[in-house]
Amino acid sequence: MTEADLLDSAERLSREELEALQLERLRATLRHAYDNVGFYRQSFDKAGLRPEDCRTLADLGRFPFTAKADLRDNYPFGMFAVDQSQVRRVHASSGTTGRPTVVGYTERDLDTWADVVARSIRAAGGRPGHKVHVAYGYGLFTGGLGAHYGAERLGCTVIPASGGMTARQVQLITDFRPEIIMVTPSYMLTILDEFERQGIDPRTTSLKVGIFGAEPWTEEMRREIEERFAIDAVDIYGLSEVIGPGVAQECVETKDGLHVWEDHFYPEVVDPLTGEVLPDGEHGELVFTSLTKEAMPVIRYRTRDLTRLLPGTARVFRRMEKVTGRSDDMVILRGVNLFPTQIEEIVLRTPHVAPHFQLRLTREGRLDALTVRAEARAGATPEQREAAGRAIAAAVKDGVGVSIAVEVVDPETLERSVGKIKRIVDLRQK
Repeated sequence: MTEADLLDSAERLSREELEALQLERLRATLRHAYDNVGFYRQSFDKAGLRPEDCRTLADLGRFPFTAKADLRDNYPFGMFAVDQSQVRRVHASSGTTGRPTVVGYTERDLDTWADVVARSIRAAGGRPGHKVHVAYGYGLFTGGLGAHYGAERLGCTVIPASGGMTARQVQLITDFRPEIIMVTPSYMLTILDEFERQGIDPRTTSLKVGIFGAEPWTEEMRREIEERFAIDAVDIYGLSEVIGPGVAQECVETKDGLHVWEDHFYPEVVDPLTGEVLPDGEHGELVFTSLTKEAMPVIRYRTRDLTRLLPGTARVFRRMEKVTGRSDDMVILRGVNLFPTQIEEIVLRTPHVAPHFQLRLTREGRLDALTVRAEARAGATPEQREAAGRAIAAAVKDGVGVSIAVEVVDPETLERSVGKIKRIVDLRQK
């Protein structure tokens, strides 16, 4: 059986058929949101628009955006478009920076979610009968349960490990022999370190594919994981406000960006400052409109993720390039824009330092200062550590255009993260 034989009906559509389906679903979604969500009715009315004003896909660009603040302002259930008796599950963000954002799912929404995650796992190389080790966190976070039900929908055996207890993760992988692991890339590196600490060669495990998401990661990190684990490392994308994991997936046969499941989620890329819709191929902020969600449709939701849209390759659906960073994670250091992923690329190609680092922002007088704290690899000599620090500082100066300080610290000094890693510590006085 070829890969083409495994595609579902939507993956077999022509581009013209897909766009006709998108427009039909988009018009229905706009009507559903307008009729059932007070926020959208007021938003559309203020802009002088009605759902029927969307006659082409390009017309969507006339409609107002939805931001995370709008979801928080309507906490907890003000964005729901169905009666609460129809809601079968609720998820929420952590709310560490304010009120959490709450999302709801009808029974049909949960079916859709399981379907798109199953499609994602299959595109990554998963097949019915494979064992899937899920090390995303379970609970209000969408990662664990989203991966879990998608893997079951595909016909896989799920090992619901959740996050944490890293030594136990290693034991379960060794004893249960899964073919697939789903986890954040930063925590995968922590699991790798634990394998090596226990004296187990990670390349000897049963794992064949790692499906990594929930945070930006670079091609350098992909190479690090693939070389140390002897697996295919592919990217999955999603966010709770749109549905959870399974919005887009990198196909294992090409590894050239994430195919957006456009039959359920309509993507746009806009200028982060002006909101202008940018043509495919140009970098900007990713915006999503749901096409099939019932409980909580989202219209032009600003993700703050920075990427660009490209034509499909392994699938008819357009691809989004790996997320390079978030517009709200950008550090402006003495007038220079800097993203954690730029530092990550440099750290990962520097000898004698491990792929664990943190950025510490301080203020010296009137100027902001940045210190990169990177862990040395085990066995690195003081001379090698000093050389690595100089190399990182020089590469940042040459590649980004700003001077920084570098501290190469002892192995396992920096706090490990079970989920999304905290890359930036801002110690500046507000």
